[in-house]
Amino acid sequence: MDWQPDEQGLQQVLQLLKDSQSPNTATQRIVQDKLKQLNQFPDFNNYLIFVLTRLKSEDEPTRSLSGLILKNNVKAHYQSFPQPVAEFIKQECLNNIGDSSSLIRATIGILITTIASKGELQMWPELLPQLCNLLNSEDYNTCEGAFGALQKICEDSAELLDSDALNRPLNVMIPKFLQFFKHCSPKIRSHAIACVNQFIMERAQALMDNIDTFIEHLFALAVDEDPEVRKNVCRALVMLLEVRIDRLIPHMHSIIQYMLQRTQDSDENVALEACEFWLTLAEQPICKEVLSSHLVQLIPILVNGMKYSEIDIILLKGDVEEDEAIPDSEQDIKPRFHKSRTVTLQHEEERLQDDEDGEDEDDDDDTLSDWNLRKCSAAALDVLANVFRDELLPHLLPLLKGLLFHPEWVIKESGILVLGAIAEGCMQGMVPYLPELIPHLIQCLSDKKALVRSIACWTLSRYAHWVVSQPPDMYLKPLMTELLKRILDSNKRVQEAACSAFATLEEEACTELVPYLSFILDTLVFAFGKYQHKNLLILYDAIGTLADSVGHHLNQPEYIQKLMPPLIQKWNELKDEDKDLFPLLECLSSVATALQSGFLPYCEPVYQRCVTLVQKTLAQAMMYSQHPDQYEAPDKDFMIVALDLLSGLAEGLGCHVEQLVARSNIMTLLFQCMQDTMPEVRQSSFALLGDLTKACFMHVKPCIAEFMPILGTNLNPEFISVCNNATWAIGEICMQMGAEMQPYVQMVLNNLVEIINRPNTPKTLLENTAITIGRLGYVCPQEVAPMLQQFIRPWCTSLRNIRDNEEKDSAFRGICMMIGVNPGGVVQDFIFFCDAVASWVSPKDDLRDMFYKILHGFKDQVGEENWQQFSEQFPPLLKERLAAFYGV
Repeated sequence: MDWQPDEQGLQQVLQLLKDSQSPNTATQRIVQDKLKQLNQFPDFNNYLIFVLTRLKSEDEPTRSLSGLILKNNVKAHYQSFPQPVAEFIKQECLNNIGDSSSLIRATIGILITTIASKGELQMWPELLPQLCNLLNSEDYNTCEGAFGALQKICEDSAELLDSDALNRPLNVMIPKFLQFFKHCSPKIRSHAIACVNQFIMERAQALMDNIDTFIEHLFALAVDEDPEVRKNVCRALVMLLEVRIDRLIPHMHSIIQYMLQRTQDSDENVALEACEFWLTLAEQPICKEVLSSHLVQLIPILVNGMKYSEIDIILLKGDVEEDEAIPDSEQDIKPRFHKSRTVTLQHEEERLQDDEDGEDEDDDDDTLSDWNLRKCSAAALDVLANVFRDELLPHLLPLLKGLLFHPEWVIKESGILVLGAIAEGCMQGMVPYLPELIPHLIQCLSDKKALVRSIACWTLSRYAHWVVSQPPDMYLKPLMTELLKRILDSNKRVQEAACSAFATLEEEACTELVPYLSFILDTLVFAFGKYQHKNLLILYDAIGTLADSVGHHLNQPEYIQKLMPPLIQKWNELKDEDKDLFPLLECLSSVATALQSGFLPYCEPVYQRCVTLVQKTLAQAMMYSQHPDQYEAPDKDFMIVALDLLSGLAEGLGCHVEQLVARSNIMTLLFQCMQDTMPEVRQSSFALLGDLTKACFMHVKPCIAEFMPILGTNLNPEFISVCNNATWAIGEICMQMGAEMQPYVQMVLNNLVEIINRPNTPKTLLENTAITIGRLGYVCPQEVAPMLQQFIRPWCTSLRNIRDNEEKDSAFRGICMMIGVNPGGVVQDFIFFCDAVASWVSPKDDLRDMFYKILHGFKDQVGEENWQQFSEQFPPLLKERLAAFYGV
């Protein structure tokens, strides 16, 4: 006998479902409590499925809601459903997947895939065969319902379906799906493609075996009248381009022609999928070869796609010019992620471009953070500019002129975006036009449309490098003046764009900004009183970047007077658990490092609060680990940011930080942080340890015996940044410990030698490792020198590109002392040593003497004739330098 509900119970459940659709929050709370109570009854879930599948008299939203509550229960505790309840639910789902309502079919499909992904695909062997069987049904609803469910299962369990665990059902399913590409219903055709699409990126074997049929079928659907089908066809081709380009190459010409049409599809979703094709193609080695002849058609299409659509303008409130007084809604504010401190060295080629700044097109309109045709077109133009470089310009320049000076603001705005998108790839070819374009863009900063002003900020920031390379009065001064006005714009989007652009300009201009500091600070401080929540966070960043860029030039009483009061006021307003502390702490860290002794009057409360944040977080983590049911896990970002600000204080204040450290328990806290499970916490701890070692070693020294083993175990290159900072800290400790380092050498040396010999180790880590090995050898040459032969070659190659500095100096002294102890260790790789020595521009006199002695000692040892033969291998430049500086 089938399960039947009790009439009174059913009424109770229905009432609950009705109440839960009420907008009233008090009612919602009662509903939640009631749900908790009812979940104590095992057959409550039977009632829910009954309402969903059998109670046709009820309205669809109520029935669907019943299914969604059941889905949440399945997610939370399906394992504890009694066997009969689970069986009843599964049976009801399969019997009713063909319900006449598409909403109910979709809800049942969601329920099926939720049960399946709870590890039940193995426990429900009849599910896939039955669904595949239902596809053959003459009844449209049954076929569509089954396909909908299959599509969701394919999305959720793609890997499992292609594994031996289920006996490889795809071998049956994929050929089956391919048959339905020709079905008369567009909805079914669309499901069929979507199902197969789930397996392209996985390169599922069953699909690879049918790949040619799949591609043929896709081509047959190319001009389908249904937009959803066309969208799925485009999506398939984009993925195949990444995974099986070999199969597309024979048809590439016609695929490109097809995608050119689809990128202009009347349905924006189809156009967006098609536009992804250009982004993916740009990453393929064959891009240039296959696309060159089509640029003449493609470029105008991409440029056309970069206009704001009417719906964008409505969503962006493009007609609202002044909104600075309207507070931000909290959900508009994206979460901030703090990037922990990594210690790096200065290189010969000053100002390396950061790889981390992947600041792409989406800087222009953040609030539409969903990907759209405009952003995709701009991103595609950007990557293509990087592939084709100046070959793009003949197709673009004729269009640009018409766009940039167009009377309609929407078109003019898109022209400015185009100009920004090509900045990176076509910079060389654009240079002749910039003297005319930059003043025009600066003029656009005062356009009457806010969206034009904001895009002009972004595009100008993309050309900041060129602006700074010209005499300052030409472009830098006018640009800076106008950007500072825009920072005080009455439109929030413009404020945001101007702040970001100004931060980029600061990074490029560095000390060029010093003459204007007073003017810049007045503006940034004025913005403090004006900005709403979201833009304040960006303002902190602009102030921090300014401090990083001008450094100690900021340490003037008049500047400190302007800048510090508003920062400290914000600091005092914020509570310890407010995430806005992150950007403010980062900002203060840069300011402290720049002001150095100028920060002294402010350091005490800042230091104390950082210590408190670390202490609170550690205490919370401890409680959570002991009673995870009673306490929440802490947000460790608070601790990481606080450790980084303490590093900034130690670096900025130097020996002045000593009294603060003396009066706090920071060393005890640091001991705990260095052993935290979270790598970012350890990373920041080791940076702070190194900075405290430099600033006030008297407080670090008593802890060395406890700290060194922890540092040794963190020399694990699996966590690059942790390993990097631990390595650096060991090097700093060496310099303070001197010969007393001896007992600890064996704890760390083998790991360091292993890291320097590992293939694919990042450059920064190699450099820091080499410095630390050199420093260890400097203080304990007898202990380290025997291993010289194992590291001398990678040691020399990793330090040859570093600028002369203290760290390089101590490391090379160490190498020289080790060669003195073990000259045989360097013989085989002596040419590398010569090259490293020649990388010095102006070593101190006594270091130069050390080099001289080693070079001449080697030359005397082997004799004139052998030296001649040996130095024949030198590149000409090396020969010259060694002859000029050391007379060999």
